Amino acid sequence: MRDAHTWILFAFLSAFFAALTSILAKIGIQNVNSNLATAIRTIVVLIMSWAIVFAAGKHGDIVNVEHRNLLFLILSGVATGLSWLCYYRALQIGEASKVIPVDKFSLVIGMAMAFIILKETVTVKAVIGGLLIAVGTIVLIL
Repeated sequence: MRDAHTWILFAFLSAFFAALTSILAKIGIQNVNSNLATAIRTIVVLIMSWAIVFAAGKHGDIVNVEHRNLLFLILSGVATGLSWLCYYRALQIGEASKVIPVDKFSLVIGMAMAFIILKETVTVKAVIGGLLIAVGTIVLIL
């Protein structure tokens, strides 16, 4: 597979693991405080991430991360933490088959932010796809 298309493979793997994460979390969160469950998950992600960084020998590169990049990575981490806390609470009290699609509405929000903040090109295909996702989300939660 050419490098130009490798992102597609990783995007589908991301979708698969995100779906698996939701199902495993719904099973694991029974009788566990949602914030505690999020903390446990976060520890696992932290250990896995640093293990991969060390295994790849990239830990020394941390000194080359510019302050602006570090700021936005930290802000992204805060957003991730807040997302996970909300997601685990929703998953604990709601049906997974409804919580998961609503969570994936982040696709539409992310697309809108990419157009507005990152100034990415708005295409008819993207607008139609975003609208279909939005309508699908509404149908699933009704």
